[in-house]
Amino acid sequence: MMTDRESLTRLILQRLDDQDDSIRLQWAHPAGTPTRHFVVDELLPVEIAQTIHDKFPRDANGFFHRDSFREKKKTSANLADYAPLLGDITYALQDKRVVDKVSALIGAEAIEPDPTLYAGGLSMMFSGDFLNPHIDNSHDARRDRYRRLNLLYYVSPDWTLANGGNFELWNAERKVPKTIVAAFNRLVVMETARTSWHSVSPVVADRPRCCVSNYYFSKISPDKSTYFHVTSFYGRPEQPARRLLGVVDNALRNWVSKTLKIGRGRHLINKTKH
Repeated sequence: MMTDRESLTRLILQRLDDQDDSIRLQWAHPAGTPTRHFVVDELLPVEIAQTIHDKFPRDANGFFHRDSFREKKKTSANLADYAPLLGDITYALQDKRVVDKVSALIGAEAIEPDPTLYAGGLSMMFSGDFLNPHIDNSHDARRDRYRRLNLLYYVSPDWTLANGGNFELWNAERKVPKTIVAAFNRLVVMETARTSWHSVSPVVADRPRCCVSNYYFSKISPDKSTYFHVTSFYGRPEQPARRLLGVVDNALRNWVSKTLKIGRGRHLINKTKH
């Protein structure tokens, strides 16, 4: 079966067409969270999804390691360093036809892809890794477009709830998460707005959880207002100290970013990658 970028794009478009009604229904009626989202299982033929997984480096070699009270994970946007298939699936999800299809399904306008992969690319999480509840930074690297959609494609075979490392969307009070298992060959698409709190539960399994991440942007803000914020973290309900630390940390980083006009650009990530 062909696995070039064009073939992958066509397969994704066909699967989105197949799930048209389900996607529209899920988006219009989010359960357990105010954050609109949809899930598409069996995005690609199983053998292709398996091959994508197999092309991830087993030890996350060359990935950038993030490790703080906020998060612990490994990421890379340097796709040229890895098998071409990893770049092809990433950019297939950035193809304008896919962007336009997703936009039409959810009723959004002026949504644009991000071929620079600002904060996107490949992600791997190992035992003990996590991502605490947070809202994503509001803009792209140049701060002229709002982040509007997150697309997360999971490719670890036989991944179950018991493995941890599952995607979570929080209720308005940030006390109860809706858990979406990071199941093999599953695409999750969520809106990114000022209240789109999400997280990843700690990984329990002794094997990597692999994900292809993409983000879409727009010059139009989600609620039509003007705002800016950095990625802002919060502790889990059982972590009161981290919740308090998050409030202080978020306020400080927002002040620094707004005042000094600095932030997490791709050039900063690439300089520190190891």
